Amino acid sequence: MRLGATARLTTSRLSTSRSTRASTRPSPTRSTKSSTAAAQAASSTSSTTSMRWESLTARTGGGCSTRAWARPPGPTAPASGPRRSGSYPRSTTTTSFRPSRATLTSSGPNHCGISHTGSFKDLGMTVLVSQVNHLRKLKRPVVGVGCASTGDTSAALSAYCASAGIPSIVFLPANKISMAQLVQPIANGAFVLSIDTDFDGCMKLIREITSELPIYLANSLNSLRIEGQKTAAIEILQQFDWEVPDWVIVPGGNLGNIYAFYKGFKMCQELGLVDRIPRLVCAQAANANPLYLYYKSGWKDFKPVKANTTFASAIQIGDPVSIDRAVYALKQCDGIVEEASEEELMDAMAQADSTGMFICPHTGVALTALDKLRKSGVIGAGDRTVVVSTAHGLKFTQSKIDYHAKAIPDMACRFANLPTQVKADFGEVMDVLKEFLLNKAPPKSK
Repeated sequence: MRLGATARLTTSRLSTSRSTRASTRPSPTRSTKSSTAAAQAASSTSSTTSMRWESLTARTGGGCSTRAWARPPGPTAPASGPRRSGSYPRSTTTTSFRPSRATLTSSGPNHCGISHTGSFKDLGMTVLVSQVNHLRKLKRPVVGVGCASTGDTSAALSAYCASAGIPSIVFLPANKISMAQLVQPIANGAFVLSIDTDFDGCMKLIREITSELPIYLANSLNSLRIEGQKTAAIEILQQFDWEVPDWVIVPGGNLGNIYAFYKGFKMCQELGLVDRIPRLVCAQAANANPLYLYYKSGWKDFKPVKANTTFASAIQIGDPVSIDRAVYALKQCDGIVEEASEEELMDAMAQADSTGMFICPHTGVALTALDKLRKSGVIGAGDRTVVVSTAHGLKFTQSKIDYHAKAIPDMACRFANLPTQVKADFGEVMDVLKEFLLNKAPPKSK
């Protein structure tokens, strides 16, 4: 069985079929204590008498796909614990991302956006909608499922509800999400309300509406969402062969996900699968940073803020509903909150894209946090760090177009890559290419 499945419900036909894992070989011999704990965990969740530790490769449907981690140059394996083969966990793909070439060497995001609807929200929504499907079969008074959204939640909700034949109702802030995000619930047949307010206003309305009508609330206030999303933490540990990374950096808006990661890591510690949990970093956009301000006050005075427009639109939230749970999680793991300006997050996104990735602006926020914390020495040169990429870059193409066209007011767009205009003439094309190749040619050895 897959350990990551312990928190998942499989009662509905709507759960997207998973790809077969490439490797099912047992892990190296572990200590008697660890083996006993693992056996207890297996027996408590399944009647299966044997348990195989699986390396995760490509995941379809509601899961996360490619993992990558930041680590300094040095030995090919961590100093402690067994390693199978190669420099990194079997299913980990590392990429070279250098927002600061002096401080970062080998880093990249944990891609939760390579999933059915293109964001980590699939993890929680498949669990929640499965349970709603079960409730409806029990003739419970649930007519539909509703959510307020900055884009990704509505996409996941509408897709899984459509698969299960359940009506979905979506409250979206008018003109505040990307067109790619808007078209997803529309295409999946959701009843979409475009409301003249921000996300916080939509959230207030949906909570009031669901208290009066037989509509099941699907926002991250619902613990079923957290149960699904915490499996991302379990998968990280599986891919590290149960060696705990030092840091995990998560973009934060409504703040349910930072708590979900904590809960997943903590569950594995309580089961005896690991002996500690990583320190968490919640990364916020400076234009929507209530948690950051609360953290900087020493956790003394939380005040909701009016979220200003940010390219990281999915975390453009000024009054997060999971604030208490997020603060609890961060305190329990000695966590940190960092922020990123609009220029910082867009530059980080452009640099990451230039290495072959195609990330969302929210991942740019998290990568900026990584860069800042490495520069300040908070994250040490020898610390292993995982950055969570929450959505696919294809959802935010307009922001990338504007950046590379240098069409963003008051932003230098230092890493813009403008197309070169050239006439349809052989000679002119040759001249342009010769100049390009000359600049790219490696220096001659002396």
